[in-house]
Amino acid sequence: MIYVGIDIAKDKHDCFITNSDGEVLFKSFTISNNREGFETLFQRIKSISDDLTKVKVGLEATGHYSYNLLGFLLDKGLTTCVINPLHTNLYRKSLSLRKTKTDKVDSHTIAAMLMSDLNLKSYSDISYHNEELKSLTRYRFDKVKERAKLKSSISRLVNILFPELEKLVPTLHMASIYAMLSEFPGASHVASAHLTKLANLFSQSSKGHYGKDTAILFREAARNSIGSVMPAKSLELKHTIKLIQELTTEIDEIETAIKQIMDEEIKSPILTIPGISYRMGAMILAEIGDFSRFDSADKILAYAGMSPSTYQSGQLDNCYSHMEKRGSRYLRYALYNATKYVCHWDESFGAYLEKKRSEGKHYNVALSHATKKLVRTIFAMEKSGQAYRVTV
Repeated sequence: MIYVGIDIAKDKHDCFITNSDGEVLFKSFTISNNREGFETLFQRIKSISDDLTKVKVGLEATGHYSYNLLGFLLDKGLTTCVINPLHTNLYRKSLSLRKTKTDKVDSHTIAAMLMSDLNLKSYSDISYHNEELKSLTRYRFDKVKERAKLKSSISRLVNILFPELEKLVPTLHMASIYAMLSEFPGASHVASAHLTKLANLFSQSSKGHYGKDTAILFREAARNSIGSVMPAKSLELKHTIKLIQELTTEIDEIETAIKQIMDEEIKSPILTIPGISYRMGAMILAEIGDFSRFDSADKILAYAGMSPSTYQSGQLDNCYSHMEKRGSRYLRYALYNATKYVCHWDESFGAYLEKKRSEGKHYNVALSHATKKLVRTIFAMEKSGQAYRVTV
């Protein structure tokens, strides 16, 4: 076998090629991050062996910098492994006590990992769809976070321009309220609005739920409002509402793409668990990736950074273990949020959460136990391919 270790960077990649006998076929060399550099690497590999099935390539998962080279290698039919940088770092430290880290050393380390670790899984179609799903779910996460920040701004601006409004509605973030504030951004604007125009606006934006009575109520509140008349804040309010509406359209489009991949490519039984939606289910699957990489559910918990940290030295042992919180923060977020809904909709999970609470555990600690139970359930389902069955 021939092993190719590649350390990924933005503008160049360092490569090292060896064989199963430990013979160095090409000392560390650098290629540019372009078509010419990729072809140089491929020609060197072909000069060693025409049988590409005997070649194994390894590179670190360094975000978007590795995508183009990864696609090139897969198109050429090369078996390629994408390795967690944390594993590379730990493996390099195990080889030497010296604190040595350079790109050339890393490429050598990756090649050595390929030689020694037979459990490294090659990049597959499943990995490709998971990577696509991960991009979409993380993109959605960032967009939702951005929208939430803008919604906070809406509350702040309304508190300045029309503070009485918040007590008249269940939430400010309704289509009818946004429609009113876009047209009349402040109490002074609402107070001087024509009643018929205001009533029609409510009727259209709420699909008939609100009408003239609501318009009268809001206009009367506006006329007695203590809200400030600040044109700059009114303009900011209109623009913020517009941005939220644009973000909502984008999020809906992203969610449609996520649902399509889940239905057509992933086809996971995770969605049969009560309380797990396309959004949380997709994020969990995308962040975990290929389940065949994990021997047990505990390894997934460790990968998510949800295993308790351990400190023991001599007779000293830590009494209060905390979560390691290493790994994907997106996965922890998705698992915790999914667990809340599963505990609400599934009796067995709800009972398990209450059992932990009755033992005197804080809600968040009890929820973390339920999350571990959920991970074990998902792991068993993904391994067996079976749908969720309620357990008593």
